Amino acid sequence: MSAATSKYGTDMTITHLVTHSGGFHADELLSSVILTRLYPDATILRSRDPEWISASPDRIVYDVGREYDAAQQVFDHHQRPAPSREDGQPYSSFGLIWKHYGLAYLEAMGVPEEHRGDVHFKMDTGFVLPIDLMDNGAMEPSVAGPLAGLTLPVLLETLKPVFDDRGDGADDAAFANALIVARSFVEASVRGKHAKLRASDMVKDAITSAGTGRVLELPMGMPFRSAVEETGADRLLFVVHPRDADWALTGIRVSGDSFEQRANLPEAWAGLTDEALEAASGVKGAKFCHNGRFIAVASSREAILKMAEIAVTAAEADTAAHVG
Repeated sequence: MSAATSKYGTDMTITHLVTHSGGFHADELLSSVILTRLYPDATILRSRDPEWISASPDRIVYDVGREYDAAQQVFDHHQRPAPSREDGQPYSSFGLIWKHYGLAYLEAMGVPEEHRGDVHFKMDTGFVLPIDLMDNGAMEPSVAGPLAGLTLPVLLETLKPVFDDRGDGADDAAFANALIVARSFVEASVRGKHAKLRASDMVKDAITSAGTGRVLELPMGMPFRSAVEETGADRLLFVVHPRDADWALTGIRVSGDSFEQRANLPEAWAGLTDEALEAASGVKGAKFCHNGRFIAVASSREAILKMAEIAVTAAEADTAAHVG
């Protein structure tokens, strides 16, 4: 894609993507990921020259310019009043670029129209908004606790030249290298969110087929918890699916931010493999059970379904004992 619609008309050729020079932050770097996909022939120009950071039909200006005017293709957020979402949460340049170009980017990424709106929303709330908040100081990295130094904005900024290695062209070279890394994260996030939507359709069909059973059988490994929650399938305790040359039996987490399972695999299986697990489970072909009791593996579908049956019986007995 090499055209944009603006107050200047339609099919305006974009020759330059203009952002500020010097050190970089995650917001203009991630904005560049979006824009370079849409305008692959355009040149990224990092400058603070008033001649370049002013509106023109042949350029998109972002994170610089002291103005937010989508019609003029200028997307800054440092001015007052600063642009914000309807709920008052602030935009960074990334949020503004995503707002106006995100759907076109998803189309360029091959996301079909029926999933585009959902992926755009999930990206905005789960990926773009945190970048916006951190860039504006509305959220501190410290909220991540011991992982504060491993958040995406912090990691991307570690790719900047260190203070005594900022010779001529160093910032621009570092920006170009960081852009490759940033692109990988954005594309992976889009692919992952789209994959979850595709998987959700398959899981919901499998839930219907499972009827009142406690075990959900899937045709392959895929994200399943959100679809299980959406359908209200509280009866389900375990999931089985083929995995390369064997079969897996996994638990279902109570929630996305917890490792607690709806039901654990039998305690007697924990940490066992091969013959020892076969003896403990009574199932020929049992191969492995994680010490955490959230996944087990068997050599065949028949064996894994037998293990699932035993695990369900044990879980129901354990529940009954606690209730009693």
